[in-house]
Amino acid sequence: MKSVVFLIALAALAGSALAKLPAPVLTDEAKAKAAEAAARTAWSGKVDSYKLCKSMDQVASEYFRQAKQAGKDVKPPVATPPCTEPGLFAFVPPAAKPLEAAGAHSPPATATSPPSTTTPAAAMPAKK
Repeated sequence: MKSVVFLIALAALAGSALAKLPAPVLTDEAKAKAAEAAARTAWSGKVDSYKLCKSMDQVASEYFRQAKQAGKDVKPPVATPPCTEPGLFAFVPPAAKPLEAAGAHSPPATATSPPSTTTPAAAMPAKK
């Protein structure tokens, strides 16, 4: 009994420790890989749906064939949309933003004070 209570307390503490971890910062490469993985998952879902549709058509046609051979009276099949094959997997990565749209020419934040310093002009290096 004590070990069960100990395991439950340990699981609760481990869960709370994992909940406080910061979210990882994703780079552009990681975002692209995540987008590709999501597209591949969606495509594989479409392939699975296509295979399921084909197998259901096969089962239904076999059922109607066997019922006809046995002389059973069956209702006509319900009209369903045809199975659509998803085709080959093709991932087109999103186009990168042009440099100007990325804010490269803009300052990172709005200025809150003038760009002057307390250093006298004589002590500053000469501009070319």
